[in-house]
Amino acid sequence: MSRLTLAVLIVLACLLLIVWRYFSLQVIEHNRYTTESERNRVHVQAMAPKRGLIKDRHGILLAENRPSRTLGLVKERIRDLEGVLAALVELIEIEDTDLQRFRDQLRFARPFEAVPLKFNLSEEEIAILAVNQHTLVGVEITAELARYYPEGELYAHVVGYTGRINEREQAQIDKERYDGTHHIGKVGLEKQYEDLLLGEVGYRNVEVNAFGRIIREIESSDPQPGTDLELYLDSRVHKVAHDALGVNRGAIVAIEVETGGIVAMVSTPSFDANQFVTGVSTKQYSEWRDSPDLPLYNRAIQGQYPPGSTLKPVFALAGLHYGVVDENFVVRDRGWYRLPNDSRQYRDWKRQGHGTWVGLHQAIVESCDIYFYELAFNLGIDRLHDFSAQFGLGKRTGLDIPSERRGILPSTTWKRNVRGQAWFPGETLSAGIGQGYMLVTPLQLAVATANLARRGQSITPRLVKGPVSDTSARSVPNRLENTEHEWQMVIDAMVDVVHGERGTARSISRNLSYKIAGKTGTAQVVGIAQGEEYDAEALAERNRDHKLFVAFAPVDKPLIAVAAVIENGGKTGKVVGAPLVREVLDAYLLPLLTPESDGKTANTQQAADLKSEPIGAGNGEVG
Repeated sequence: MSRLTLAVLIVLACLLLIVWRYFSLQVIEHNRYTTESERNRVHVQAMAPKRGLIKDRHGILLAENRPSRTLGLVKERIRDLEGVLAALVELIEIEDTDLQRFRDQLRFARPFEAVPLKFNLSEEEIAILAVNQHTLVGVEITAELARYYPEGELYAHVVGYTGRINEREQAQIDKERYDGTHHIGKVGLEKQYEDLLLGEVGYRNVEVNAFGRIIREIESSDPQPGTDLELYLDSRVHKVAHDALGVNRGAIVAIEVETGGIVAMVSTPSFDANQFVTGVSTKQYSEWRDSPDLPLYNRAIQGQYPPGSTLKPVFALAGLHYGVVDENFVVRDRGWYRLPNDSRQYRDWKRQGHGTWVGLHQAIVESCDIYFYELAFNLGIDRLHDFSAQFGLGKRTGLDIPSERRGILPSTTWKRNVRGQAWFPGETLSAGIGQGYMLVTPLQLAVATANLARRGQSITPRLVKGPVSDTSARSVPNRLENTEHEWQMVIDAMVDVVHGERGTARSISRNLSYKIAGKTGTAQVVGIAQGEEYDAEALAERNRDHKLFVAFAPVDKPLIAVAAVIENGGKTGKVVGAPLVREVLDAYLLPLLTPESDGKTANTQQAADLKSEPIGAGNGEVG
């Protein structure tokens, strides 16, 4: 074969190969390459929905959305990603945690999607980046809505906060729902109602050029905003409770007796929730985390405290229910109590005692420990446990907020299962005055007090009023089987705690226009040896007693129940919890009782009912 023929055959073969390849591209694989071409030209961009607002019962915003500028990087447009990141660090302040989050989110980003590096840019940072834009190819500054909490720390423990989605959350969330969204509810209501608040993501198809810049929008589907939440919370009452606690460590919870709605839930100290939205600095977070005052700790639902004497009305009802005591039952009070065949003396807080013989009414009014030692011993720990459990103690209340703790309501079974030990009679005496193993949260105390006001009908507390159905707000499984007379005996004694001449909270009764039923309590933090006296000044501040107070009012038509715990408030013999609760009760009730009220009351029907007849009518005499 001549060389010419060979050359012609080679050329023909090449031509046939070219024709085949052309045919393959244009006909056989036409759809595939058309699709890939469109993907390079047309991009789907997610449009984040507006997060639902959170408002108090008067429509005051507790969580809203505000415009914010975000620095983002499009990795497909950047040749040297690490070089660009280094350049940005030189220009503006970027935390190491921001860089780590950015690198984590790169793995989940769509093509040509800007991955956020830093949120909430300042005007100065925007100006610096704008001047250097020509050297920062692939770097974008975009506008979006960011969560904002107008009151900062005032509602941080209740409302909670949103934060940047971390790697663990990325692996758990529905990625389609969170397209275009970089934040998620972390704690509080923001976490509990994440599905409602989030909304539905929107999309738009855009045409881009070879550099990834948008040329035009082809079509779009608008995002659906999240659902707004209306709370039972009353901002005015909540702020009064917060201010009343002041610099003290503690918690106050106020709950509506009829609905179970939480009117105020304060834990101090607190923190500025806004700092978590765009990424709290390592320094600030370390300060909060390592502070001995635990500002990140929601004492209202996570703090567990001995209830002290605040539960004596419940224990008195237990004694009446089981027939262990009645209105004629009295104990001899010498300032101390002994178990049979035991030389140990269990002392009363009042060393000289409360008189030779003490009955139920005086025992509650003056908080006589000796009476309740005898009552608890005769009841036994298991009957004390079973009755108290019906007031919501020893279990979560069901409040619509995460991280609630259950407290401890001890029993023989509990100790055997948890500690592997038998129960001892002396431990029953400690439980009878709210000490020993017994622990409650401030929320549990408020719920138990509301159940007292409802004469045994249980109630489930709620923060959110709407749009969540109120059918889940209250549960009334059954009513305790105490007689009306027995209920009245205990409630009358609680009234005299505040209004009686010898009541332990009589100091707050001055100039009251309504009647309060209340009970003081003191909880030991450290044990005091037998024969020694409690001396607050000799103890370190954090070893001093906790002070507690529970109350509901008005007595004959209860509208609100309040519980307060002041950590290490036992600096002196003064009652420190009751005045705080009085301030909260006044803030809630006085607008209902005052004709010139501005109308911002909890319930206008409540106001009408209260003004229709005198407060305290038909509810026993006050001593």
